[in-house]
This record gives sequence, structure tokens and C-alpha cells, in this order.
Amino acid sequence: MSKKTLGIGVISLGWMGRLHTRGYKGLAEHFPESEASVRLISACDPVAETRKIAVEQLGFGKAVADYRELLAMPEVDLVSICSPNYLHHEIALAAVEAGKPFWIEKPMGTSAEQSRDIAKAAAAAGLITAVGFNYRHAPAVEKARELIRSGRLGRITNVRAWLIADYASAPNGPLTWRYSREKAGSGVIGDLLSHGADLVQYLVGRITAVSAQTSTFIPERPIPTKAGLGHGGWEVSDQLGPVENEDYVSMLVRLDGGTVGTLEASRVAVGPRAEYVVEAYGTDGSLRWNFEHLNDLEVCLGRDNELHGYSRVMAGPDFPHFGRFQPGAGTSMGFDDLKYVEANQFVTSYLTGRQLAPSATDGWAAAEVDSAAVASAADGAWHDVPTVDEGTTYDN
Repeated sequence: MSKKTLGIGVISLGWMGRLHTRGYKGLAEHFPESEASVRLISACDPVAETRKIAVEQLGFGKAVADYRELLAMPEVDLVSICSPNYLHHEIALAAVEAGKPFWIEKPMGTSAEQSRDIAKAAAAAGLITAVGFNYRHAPAVEKARELIRSGRLGRITNVRAWLIADYASAPNGPLTWRYSREKAGSGVIGDLLSHGADLVQYLVGRITAVSAQTSTFIPERPIPTKAGLGHGGWEVSDQLGPVENEDYVSMLVRLDGGTVGTLEASRVAVGPRAEYVVEAYGTDGSLRWNFEHLNDLEVCLGRDNELHGYSRVMAGPDFPHFGRFQPGAGTSMGFDDLKYVEANQFVTSYLTGRQLAPSATDGWAAAEVDSAAVASAADGAWHDVPTVDEGTTYDN
């Protein structure tokens, strides 16, 4: 079969930009039936040393400092946007203007308004998009969705999701852009709770209203003197600056159809490393998934049996995607594999014209939950979550 060669551009080569790059490279191995082959045309990064790495180590044909130069390249068919939050809006709208389908990380800007602009512009231009909600691609999560949507758990009564992490638990951790309201928008709400909102909506249904509280536990952090990669490698000074957004959030939620639930997130927990959990309870059963054990799904179906309770089900070749990465249950998939699935969904969406990947509208939908949480935490009231009007992949 003759494959179509797609030219790839990646904007910002931090940890996530490099992960996107690996995702594209992994298509040939993990999705050999894909009708596409990829060519790494150009990377974009403001750091000269990173541009050198892009060409000499990662295999890009060239590397540039200005994203506009990358977007102007006619040989670039698809673009990944992996820059900090405050640059997402301008870069995504520039990609739309250039007619480039894009895969963008979440949160998709620093506000629901910015996310709405991006989603509406992409939809008006008829562009395929993808948003980095990678946790929904875990085979155990996909299996959970099958069980819930097929009615195996009965009517879903309530949901719980919590995303508790320690990446910012050290008080001497650097005051990066993530702690700036101007550059990041919200704190752990946009960073982690948005994943929880997407998981709940993907599995069960739309969140319609929220009541939230937030807190900042580490109010000051040292100002960095040298940038790192992702959450590591930074050097700091003795001078402190203010943390402007929240470390912690908890909230009550209402969903379409009468389901209720709770969501919680922290970036400063001491103990859990990346305990990202979603649970769904129904009239005929329940299930639980934890990212720290991403290959397992705990399931209880029915209540009238001698051994009533949870069974640990290990993902295997009969779960979605799993057989592309491992030969049998017990041999684990990892975080990067979820991005390979995401890359394939983006490329396949582009080739077929069908929106299979989480879309910019999904990013907007999660941002509206985030915005309602911020507003509720500020005034102590319940806030309705506006309905997005372009449709979402979790509606399917």
C-alpha cells in the first residue's frame, strides 16, 4: 500500500514537544496499517541548544526560532503546539490562519474565552484538531467507557475523580510560568483538574454545574536563574516571588441525567506521586481506574453473588489499543504509549476527515468546567457550566 507522506512541525521542544515527536515516530511501529508516513520537517524553539538537539538528535530537517516561520512552510502539513499556556492562543490562531491542522496541549490557553476562540476558529476553518487528553487513551479507560456506555453498570448515580500529585510539593521548587496567573491562568485547575473533567465527561456525560473551593499552600517560591525541562533541571536564586494561582481544588459537580459527583486535584501533595483516579458508581455495579496502575481496571458487576466486590482486571490484547504495544496481560504499557495512540488518532482524523482525536471543542468544554470552578471558588456559589456549541467527541 502506498502511504501518504505527511510533513510534521513541532512548536516548542520541552518535555511534551519531545513526546509529541516520539508519538509521530512511533506510528510506523505501532500502527503499521496507517495510510500515512511522517517526515519531521521542522521544530521551533527559542533556545539555540534545543534547536541543535532537534536536528542532531531528534531527526528534524531544520529548526527555527519563530513559530511563524514554521507555519509558513508549505511542506508542513500538521503542527503540534507544545508551548506554555500563555502562547497557545496566539499560536493556535496563527495555525488556523495558515490552514494547518494542529495537535495542542491542554489547557488550551489561559481562559475559557481563549479556548472558545481557538475551537470556534478551527471549526470555522474546517480544520481537524487534537488536544492532549492522553489519559482517556489508556486501554483500561476505554474498556471502562464501553462498560458504562453499554449499561453494564446500570444507571450511573455518582462519580469521583481525583488527581493528586507531588510535582510542586517542594517549597524550594522554582517559580516558573505555571505559578503566574497571566501566563498559566489557573494553577492546578487547568493543569490537572482539566484532565479529571475530561475523563468524567468522556466516561459518563457532560458536567453541568460546579461548586468549588481552592487554596494555595505554598504562597512564595524562589525565582529561577536557569530554565529546566518540564518540572526538572531548574536552578533558583535566594529571592522569592508570589504564587498567584491555586495549589489545590475540590468541588461538587452535577452532570446531565442527574448524576452527581466530586472532583479534587493537588499539585503539592506529599505521598501520592501521580494518583489520578476516576470512579463510576451505578445501580448494577461500579468501576475504578488509577493512573499509577494504568494497566488495571477494578470492576464490580452485579450484587447477588457469593464473592461480591471488586475484581482486578488486567488490560490485555482484548482491550482497545493494548495489543499494539504488548503481547499479553501483565506486561505493562506506559505513559508514552498513550501519546502514540493520540498521535495516531490525530493523523487518522486528518486523513479521513473524521474527528477521532479529542478535539479543540473538547478542550473548550473542559476549559468551561475550569472557568466555572475558578468563579465558584471566588464567590462560594454554584456556577453553571456553559454548553459548547460545536459538539464534542465524548458525545459520540
